[in-house]
Amino acid sequence: MIAGVLLVNKPINWTSFDAVNYIRKIISSNYNLKPKNIKVGHSGTLDPLATGLLIILIGKEYTSRASEFIKNDKIYDVSLKLGYRSDSYDLETNLIQVSNYIPTNDQMNKTINMHVGKISQLPPIYSAKKIDGKRLYEFARKNQKPIIKPQQIEIYWIKKIKYQYPYLEFSVKVSSGTYIRSLVSDIGKTLKTGAVMTKLERTRIGEYSLKDSVDIEGLNFEIISENLLT
Repeated sequence: MIAGVLLVNKPINWTSFDAVNYIRKIISSNYNLKPKNIKVGHSGTLDPLATGLLIILIGKEYTSRASEFIKNDKIYDVSLKLGYRSDSYDLETNLIQVSNYIPTNDQMNKTINMHVGKISQLPPIYSAKKIDGKRLYEFARKNQKPIIKPQQIEIYWIKKIKYQYPYLEFSVKVSSGTYIRSLVSDIGKTLKTGAVMTKLERTRIGEYSLKDSVDIEGLNFEIISENLLT
C-alpha cells in the first residue's frame, strides 16, 4: 500500500475535502478497496475560492502526523479590491460598497508596514475554525454571532507590492493560524476604505513549494505513486 506526502495544486471551487476524497477514490480503486479503508488527509485547509499548494497525506503513518505539517509557516500571493466589504471578507458573499476614497502610495505603504509583525487577529466568521464544537461558518449561515476570541499570529513580511486603485497585490509570509482574509479586511479597515480578497494562491508551506506540486485534474494512481514524498 502506498504511503507518503503528495503536493497538490488545488484548483478554484474545490474544497480541501474534495481533493482528499478525489485522491482517496483513485487509490482505493487501484487496490479494489472501499474508499473508507484508505487513510488520506490534508494539512492546512484552503478555502474553495483559493488555489495553490495543498499537502495531501496518504497512509496512517502520515495522516497521524498532520499537526506537524499544519504548524509550518506559509507564503501566499494575494489580490484585493479596495472600496468594498463582505461578510466573508472575499467574493463568497455579497459585496457592499463602502468608500470611494483613493489612498496614496505613501498611505498604502504605511498601512502595510503596520500589519507586519506579531499581531492579534480575529478569524473570519465564514471560516472552518471551531468554537464549542461548531465551525464558525455554521454560525454565520444561521445569522448567529458567537464570541470570537483574537489569536496571536505573525506576519513575517509583505513584499512584491503592486498597487493601482482599487486593486492591491502582494506576497506575504505568515505563521500557522493566520487568516489572509482577515489580514485583507484589517488593511481595508486601517485605510478606512474597506477591502475584500479577490484572489489567493498558496505558494509555499514550510519547505514544500507549489512549483513541485501536481495538478489534481488528470491525476491517476501512476502519477500519485511517482510523486509521493516519503
